[in-house]
Amino acid sequence: MNRVDRPLFGVIAALVGSLVAFGGLVTETHASNGAEEAGKQVAFTRSKGNCLACHMIPGGESPGTIGPPLVAMKARYPDKAKLRAQIWDPTIANPETSMPPFGRHEILSEEEIDQLVEFIWAQ
Repeated sequence: MNRVDRPLFGVIAALVGSLVAFGGLVTETHASNGAEEAGKQVAFTRSKGNCLACHMIPGGESPGTIGPPLVAMKARYPDKAKLRAQIWDPTIANPETSMPPFGRHEILSEEEIDQLVEFIWAQ
């Protein structure tokens, strides 16, 4: 490879690297959107999370008012793991809560909790 080809090779390599990274980002976003949609089903289904029984959630019908509205969740829970922990067992943070421990009591599977977290965190 001569000197003229090397800069062109560097540009092409950088371009390919960027496209690969962008492809991964698109795939991750698509997977996240699928998890969010599945989480919405968990949140809105009465036999699953039934989050609407206690919380107002954008897009939900006939919400309850026992719990706080689930809005601006990224601001309230910048660490997604803390939101997951709250859903898994809210009695750790507040022993007097009326929210059931969805994970500890096996109301939801680990996968359903992960999907629910993706949906709620996006609100």
